[in-house]
Amino acid sequence: MGSGQAFAVRLAAFYTALFLAFGVQLPFFPLWLNGRGLDAAVIGLVLSIPMVVRIVAIPLASRYVDRRDAARRTLAVSLGLAAIGYACAGLVDKATLLILACAVAAAAYAPVMSLTDAYALKGLAAYGRPYGPVRLWGSLAFLAGMFAAGVAIDIMPADGLIWLIVAGMGLGALTAALLRPVPGAGGVDPGALRPTRFWRQPLFIAVLVTAALIQGSHSLYYGFSAVAWRNAGFEGSTVAALWALGVIAEILLFALQGRFPDWLTAPRLMMIGAAGGVLRWSLMALEPPALLLPALQLLHALSFGATHLGAVTYLARLAPPGYSARAQGYLSMALGLGSAVAMSLAGALYGAFGAGAYAAMALMAAAGGAGAFVAQRLDGGVTK
Repeated sequence: MGSGQAFAVRLAAFYTALFLAFGVQLPFFPLWLNGRGLDAAVIGLVLSIPMVVRIVAIPLASRYVDRRDAARRTLAVSLGLAAIGYACAGLVDKATLLILACAVAAAAYAPVMSLTDAYALKGLAAYGRPYGPVRLWGSLAFLAGMFAAGVAIDIMPADGLIWLIVAGMGLGALTAALLRPVPGAGGVDPGALRPTRFWRQPLFIAVLVTAALIQGSHSLYYGFSAVAWRNAGFEGSTVAALWALGVIAEILLFALQGRFPDWLTAPRLMMIGAAGGVLRWSLMALEPPALLLPALQLLHALSFGATHLGAVTYLARLAPPGYSARAQGYLSMALGLGSAVAMSLAGALYGAFGAGAYAAMALMAAAGGAGAFVAQRLDGGVTK
């Protein structure tokens, strides 16, 4: 096995472990919170915590990683601490202690995704390999985790879901320790480059705002779709299957990244993502019949997948040497701010308007589309 293939295989294994836990957490963690007796407003608060704590956690972790070339160690420690935090959340009885434990776990987990993408994009580029075909293993694992949790909630109390998350986080910590170094990686002179260079580029700002708005428009779906579908009488396995359709579409998009035509630039990918979000959330606001839900879930390839690929691949090219982790960290912070605002409102909107609250998400995606258009004009159609 060549060094490039070995790097990709270990990275794919890490993505698999990481997204197994994420596949349980993202759709079903709100159900676990609901099972612990928390109302919609408090659930929205708990789900917004990770999006707020990343404002502090990500800059600290990404700066450390860029200076010390410590991505693998930082990922392993972060996931280990997150596993401990969620285990504590599963053991406490009081709501205040549960929220505190979730906040600790969220702070530890906050930099994981951005550090992983920075490490992956840098290492795969060094070996001349595309990002999408490796990243899709995470999406496949997300499916596996989702289906496992969907079956589990039909045969066991919802309280047990937290232990699936804990196990997944622990497995992620172990596989992070086995990752290979990035060729030519090393620390940088702290005085050689300045992060303020990022903020002097209007295109960089436009990409951050665009991604934050489009991805933030998923907040109501992430936070309350499983709750709404369960309340509508759907079985846990059906909820998992609906989520799975979106992830399958996302996987296909990632697999095709290496074949994208030259005209499909990063801003254009994000414009496509915004259009998919506007269509998806507008129809969801109309409370579509169950037969239409699978088709709407396939739009996840656009609303999430195209937006994600456009944002991360652009920033990987924009970042100066030695600042790859910080570039992805800034993106993650922007996503966190956008999603924190949307998620904090999602509980109140859902409680007041039910499915009609998706109209606000459609408007958010439309605003993201405007940002993508600005980015396209600034980019000149050059950056892919």
